[in-house]
Amino acid sequence: MAVILPFDPVAEPSLEGIIDLVKTGMEQVNTLILSRTGSEVTMIPEVATHLISSGGKRLRPMLTLATARLARYQGDGDVKLAAAVEFMHTATLLHDDVVDDSEMRRGKLAARMLWGNEASVLVGDFLLGQAFRMMVEVGNLTALDILSTAAVVIAEGEVAQLAAAKNTATTEDAYLNVIRGKTAELFAAACEVGPVIAERQKAEQAACRSYGMNLGIAFQLVDDALDYGGSRAKLGKNVGDDFREGKITLPIVLAFRRGNDEERAFWRRCLEEGDIQDGDLEHAMEILTRHRALSDTVDRARHYGAIAKDALGLFEDGEAKRALLDVVDFCVARAR
Repeated sequence: MAVILPFDPVAEPSLEGIIDLVKTGMEQVNTLILSRTGSEVTMIPEVATHLISSGGKRLRPMLTLATARLARYQGDGDVKLAAAVEFMHTATLLHDDVVDDSEMRRGKLAARMLWGNEASVLVGDFLLGQAFRMMVEVGNLTALDILSTAAVVIAEGEVAQLAAAKNTATTEDAYLNVIRGKTAELFAAACEVGPVIAERQKAEQAACRSYGMNLGIAFQLVDDALDYGGSRAKLGKNVGDDFREGKITLPIVLAFRRGNDEERAFWRRCLEEGDIQDGDLEHAMEILTRHRALSDTVDRARHYGAIAKDALGLFEDGEAKRALLDVVDFCVARAR
């Protein structure tokens, strides 16, 4: 059963603005990524290239380049930091797929399905190591501190999500704290390092961080809704994977609070006990729709997207600012 998520009838947003803005920089980033995945250990480039070349948008490194452009940075440090951000993201995907027992990633078999869990984890560690090498090469201690702190916070967020897994008592506040760590922190760090290496004033650094943090929250909330009301093409994984894995996401939190005793018993059976039967996913979608859990999750995403846009108010209008504002619209509009 398909669930159509409501959205205002406006022109279809796209990433064309930021893609055009950072085209030259991303070509350099992609070249750097390919060169840094090389190793005499054959399995390392095989596993890394499988995921890196699998069609991801590379939004996070584009944000690093775009915010550096917004801050009028002159130099090549943004390219190395952007590549480091992408390596950090790729490492977390490799680790996540092992933790979640995922079979698909970006529409392809997850690396763990081809090379095993051990190889996925260890190649993820290799990529993290390469990311930190590039950060050091840039030679900016503040940027290094921001990205290394992000690595810690992301790991904490992953552990927090693991602790909250299958717990239907999870509150909205607790869930938002999880996604701030596991998803939004890397968006925030990716956006903050641009003005940092450009040596812009603290207020502008904080503004870019706020933009990235709130964009990241909006991005994850839309993903949460899409898992029940989207398509495999948009998700890069099977619709309903969160449900089958027992993940407590915001739509579940809202539906559980708003439901009756019978519905709450259904969620406990499926998510806490892992007893999922034929037709349960469709029934879950019916409950989520009945209680407006999906549409309200998208409304929350719009709210955080608006905060992200407002954070850029300090900056003059221009190509970089317009591109970053368009990114917010694109991320939220994925829920259409």
